[in-house]
Amino acid sequence: CTQNAAAGAELFIVEGDSAGGSAKQARNRANQAILPLRGKILNVASAGREKLTANQQIADLIQALGCGTRKNYREDDLRYDRVIVMTDADVDGAHIASLLITFFYQEMPDLIRNGHLYLAVPPLFRLSQGGKVAYARDEAHKDELLRTMFTGRGKVEIGRFKGLGEMRAEQLKETTMDPKKRTLLRVQVDEEYVDETRNTVDELMGTKPEARFRFIQDRAAFVEELDI
Repeated sequence: CTQNAAAGAELFIVEGDSAGGSAKQARNRANQAILPLRGKILNVASAGREKLTANQQIADLIQALGCGTRKNYREDDLRYDRVIVMTDADVDGAHIASLLITFFYQEMPDLIRNGHLYLAVPPLFRLSQGGKVAYARDEAHKDELLRTMFTGRGKVEIGRFKGLGEMRAEQLKETTMDPKKRTLLRVQVDEEYVDETRNTVDELMGTKPEARFRFIQDRAAFVEELDI
């Protein structure tokens, strides 16, 4: 972005050149910057320090933010007011987002604590009927729109986005990047559940597969829908 001050500046973290190209066209150049991450995102919770410091995506991210990590984190050096993880609206995108959140949780906890980390909410579906167009973030939202918005006669065309790179720049801006229309989810750690949060991250993202298996086993009865 062209502004120098961190206040109001936003960094969108996206996966790959395809999504990065659409996002660069859709951004407001004055205060929105795009960081495309190429290749597999490292799971920092199960990687050693040597592997972490040698990872190019992690190095690019740390350099872009400018604030340092862990005990060397400096709030005044952070170059962006909002750091926004923008991944595809499917299960693969959720996995990438979880890896990035794990990085911030472990390496820049103060960035989360100070309210700088967000998740973008891109649409998964585009619905149209005649001149009426709407976007749905998931299956439940799509069904809700079909019940409430698209009640007239005529076929409703439903398209599913395969990823952010498939969206036109104007669609991405309208649904996900324009502050007047978008939805952002702030990532927070509830102070009452600090220990529980740490244990959950260790179980799901750590080095012990048996802990992940136990976590899934304990909660399998509550799963209503599985996306594999």
